[in-house]
Order: sequence, then C-alpha cells, then structure tokens
Amino acid sequence: MAQLEVGDTIPSFTLANQNGEQVSIQDYLGKGPLVIYFYPKDDTPGCTREACSFRDSYEAFTDAGAVVFGVSSDSPQRHKEFAEKYRLPFALLSDTSNTVRKQFGVKGDLFGLIPGRVTFVIDSKGIVRHVFDSQTRAERHIDESLAAIERIKEDE
Repeated sequence: MAQLEVGDTIPSFTLANQNGEQVSIQDYLGKGPLVIYFYPKDDTPGCTREACSFRDSYEAFTDAGAVVFGVSSDSPQRHKEFAEKYRLPFALLSDTSNTVRKQFGVKGDLFGLIPGRVTFVIDSKGIVRHVFDSQTRAERHIDESLAAIERIKEDE
C-alpha cells in the first residue's frame, strides 16, 4: 500500500497502549489535531532522541490542543518500560503485527531491515495535513509537527 499523503483520511484503528488499555483513534477525532509518529524500536538511540524531543515539547502540543501518539511494533510491556525510563507523557501504541503501519503505508529503509520513521499530523476530521518522513532526523519530526499544527489552527 502507498504511504498516506496530505488530503488522505486516516484508517480507523485500535491498539493497546503501554498500560495494556485499548486506544481507539476514533475517540480522538473531532477534538483537535493528532500527531501519530511511527518509529522503529523502543530504547534505541534515534528513537530515544525522538521520543524525548516529543516529551520536551509536549506542553507546546497540548497547548495547541494536539494529542501525540507514538507507534511501533514493540509490546505494551516494552513500551511501558521505555515510557517510564524516559518519563514520556504520551501514549505509545503497540502495533505488534504492523497492521496499522501497513495501513498508513509506512515503509522500512532501503533494505527493509529497519521500520520507517514517519510522522503524520492529522486534523480533527481525520484528514492528513502533513507528513514528515526521515529516518535520520529524529528531532526534526517535532518542529515539522508543531508547524503543521499551527497551519491547521490558522485554517480552522
């Protein structure tokens, strides 16, 4: 499947968070922007930098009315350990079968060995408004997301 692009509607999905609770993305639509970032693996250098950057900017996201979700194939227990270790204030969703990753069309690296690092900014109607795809510029995902949220707020 091709990667979702600006203007596409996100698929409906439900995944377990780091506490084992089921999170339905439908419950968040209509309440403000969503940031859904797909990352390769908990507690690896790039993924830790990215998660901690989202953590450090979390107040800017919540002030803008946005909800942040991190998604990887790690188990809820591994997510819980990662979230506690780095005091992550947002939900990490466990996509162990990579079903949601495939629905969003997030590809891996050139050889398919490392899952992709892609951030989607979604408006309150569930429409993709921005996509940032960069395996190596983990921290830039935050700046790109905040700028996209500001554009969404200007449009509404």
